[in-house]
Amino acid sequence: MISRRSGVRSSLRTSTWCSVPPTRKGHPWVSPVYFAHADFDEFFWVSSPETQHSRNIALRPEIGIVVFDSHVEIGTGRAVYMSAAAEELAGRERERALEVFSRRSLEHGGRPWGVEDVQPPARLRPYRATAAAHYVLDAHDRRVPVRLSPVP
Repeated sequence: MISRRSGVRSSLRTSTWCSVPPTRKGHPWVSPVYFAHADFDEFFWVSSPETQHSRNIALRPEIGIVVFDSHVEIGTGRAVYMSAAAEELAGRERERALEVFSRRSLEHGGRPWGVEDVQPPARLRPYRATAAAHYVLDAHDRRVPVRLSPVP
């Protein structure tokens, strides 16, 4: 049997899309975004600051994230749920985000991304969500925490 930790890591490695629903302020809006991750706890994507989810993040950075495979048969799905804090990036953080995002984009047949793609006059900006906790659901749809880092 696959461990919860291994299952979560596998899902995060193989999935390419996540839903980013900011919480409580602004108009509720869930957006699917192509993402790249670093060490399973930092998630990077590009988006326009004018989109509803980006405006909501600017008002309140606390978000929920769900990563899942939408191609599995009914009743066989697995998902990884995370609570996180999100932000638009600039400076060195932006450069690191683009390195991670570009590498994963190329692995999936996409294009490389550079600073010129995410600064004016370009429409998109890089974002990062830092996961505070990871969860899966048990057989009764109860949230079960999953620790991805090694136990000290």
